[in-house]
Amino acid sequence: MITIDPSHLSDRENYKLLIGSIVPRPVALVTTLSKNGVLNAAPFSYFSIVTSKSPLISVSVQRKQGVMKDTARNALDTGSFVVHIVDESNVEAANQTAVSLPAHQSEVQYAGLTPVASDVVQVPGLQEAGIRMECKLEQSLAIGGNDKVPACDLLIGRVVRYHFADEVYDSGYILADKLQPVGRMAGNQYAKLGETFSINRPE
Repeated sequence: MITIDPSHLSDRENYKLLIGSIVPRPVALVTTLSKNGVLNAAPFSYFSIVTSKSPLISVSVQRKQGVMKDTARNALDTGSFVVHIVDESNVEAANQTAVSLPAHQSEVQYAGLTPVASDVVQVPGLQEAGIRMECKLEQSLAIGGNDKVPACDLLIGRVVRYHFADEVYDSGYILADKLQPVGRMAGNQYAKLGETFSINRPE
């Protein structure tokens, strides 16, 4: 085994080891609404479930040189956001939303995505996603980095409404082969679902 002390590495070196090791990562395409009514969208692969009681999910929004990104700021301002699962049909458009645009311009429009009204939160969702989850901001934590300059904003959202395309939902279960989710690997690499297998958990 090769043993490395992360405290001896640069931020970039730690980043490369983490994103190459923790794979594949599900990708959340997150929409938020600015105070001025601009619909923002951005993809995040630092994304996971927190708990199912009540349903909480997390999205880690990395800061740029300590500056909060639009997604985190908008979520704080409005107290809500919408998470979409990126799949094979929308991954190209989701990637386009990673473009650096001024705050007054919409990545949704830039990527050619279609806004759709939400049921509970004020933030619109995106029609192209097979799964979307309306979330109310449960907590936002500025963490990492140091006391003066946090590295990221960890958004914890409480799911208040699920939306599933007919073909991916069946009697309380999600059909992964119909959803065709993609996972983020290192660099510019993504992965498709591939072969799946079952293992029974011990009692």
